[in-house]
Amino acid sequence: MQALVDALKAEALSIGTCESLTGGMFASELTSVPGVSAVFKGGFVTYWNTCKIDVVHVSAETIDKYGVVSAPTAIEMAEKSRRLLECGCCISFTGNAGPDVLEGKPAGLVYSAVAFDDAVYVYKLQLSGERNALRHQVCEVMKEILRQLVGSRHAADFEKQHQRLIENLGIMEYNAYIKSVKEQNHG
Repeated sequence: MQALVDALKAEALSIGTCESLTGGMFASELTSVPGVSAVFKGGFVTYWNTCKIDVVHVSAETIDKYGVVSAPTAIEMAEKSRRLLECGCCISFTGNAGPDVLEGKPAGLVYSAVAFDDAVYVYKLQLSGERNALRHQVCEVMKEILRQLVGSRHAADFEKQHQRLIENLGIMEYNAYIKSVKEQNHG
């Protein structure tokens, strides 16, 4: 996490979190780094759907249409939390830590999104393992993704570098929505 905090500081970029699947684990690991208060604004743990809807303002229609374990829900969690926290970027985590199927979706299916002012990056992972190991694994994977996004998203060869990292980390699916957050419509 130190490398991520250093990258955020170097870019003068604040960060927030919105966690469901990870239950605050990412924010906890982030706040274990001395000096993180210079960049970390705060976060939400929205384990229940009503919390996602009432606190973070994820659209109930999005959850009804796509499910809580979905890219559109992860995107709204990241975007809306970023606005609420007034931070430069925000990361979200939603998924099924198992052991049972949830919404017809297998254990280990995870969606994570990272929202910046002008872009949202969303990642789909299918992980395996015991529930807490899986939660830790997604935090580790997304720490690396986020570090690269923060440190090199403006580089000329960013997309090529990012694609290589995604493949190395075993990301199943990746999409980038490059447009203003207020133009986003995922419901």
